[in-house]
Amino acid sequence: MTVWDRAEPPARPVPLDRGRIVAAAVALADEGGLEAVSLRKVAARLNAGPMRLYGYIATKQELFDLMVDEVQAEILPDKRPEDWREALRGLAHRTRRAALRHEWLADLLGGRPALGPNGLAVTEATLAALDGLADIDTVMRAVETVSAYSTGAIRREIANLRAERATGLSEEDWQRASGPHVMNMLATGRFPTLSKVVHDAADVDAGTAFATGLDWVLDAVAARLPPPTT
Repeated sequence: MTVWDRAEPPARPVPLDRGRIVAAAVALADEGGLEAVSLRKVAARLNAGPMRLYGYIATKQELFDLMVDEVQAEILPDKRPEDWREALRGLAHRTRRAALRHEWLADLLGGRPALGPNGLAVTEATLAALDGLADIDTVMRAVETVSAYSTGAIRREIANLRAERATGLSEEDWQRASGPHVMNMLATGRFPTLSKVVHDAADVDAGTAFATGLDWVLDAVAARLPPPTT
């Protein structure tokens, strides 16, 4: 039985429910990452005894599942776009924005399917974008491909943000500090293609890079879809 199928225990003098528990856990994670979340810390924030939480949530993993489902409400579109590319593009960009608001989400993306009501709704919206355009196996492979790109790109962006905070160096500061070493290595002639990247490649922000890569992936999906019937 999942956490969504179990009834909540009766009310006690200190009001408590899964909604309040999840909101407190999300706030803790937003402040200090997943390592800042424990049933004891959540209980303390709610001025409740830790054992009371076990009436609502059995394990920390269940708590994480509920937190992810809470944030996935931010990913759901208000209405489904008619164009499948726009639908998948919108879902990917909303997922990225949600992860930038809640960086811990990047650590939980890409695992087992989300079974909460919002998670299932996001999955439904993703699959429905391609429903009827190809057989269901092609739809699944297309959705998996877009998801793999989005998850990887989001995780890389969040990792860079965390590195900036950990080192105190912005991307520009890090490049300046690393510049002499990189130039010395390139001068050996062992890395000619990397040298082209360093000297000639355009420097784009993370949002532009994400959008460009996503469009390339959607182009690849489009190439695999049957031509529209007339």
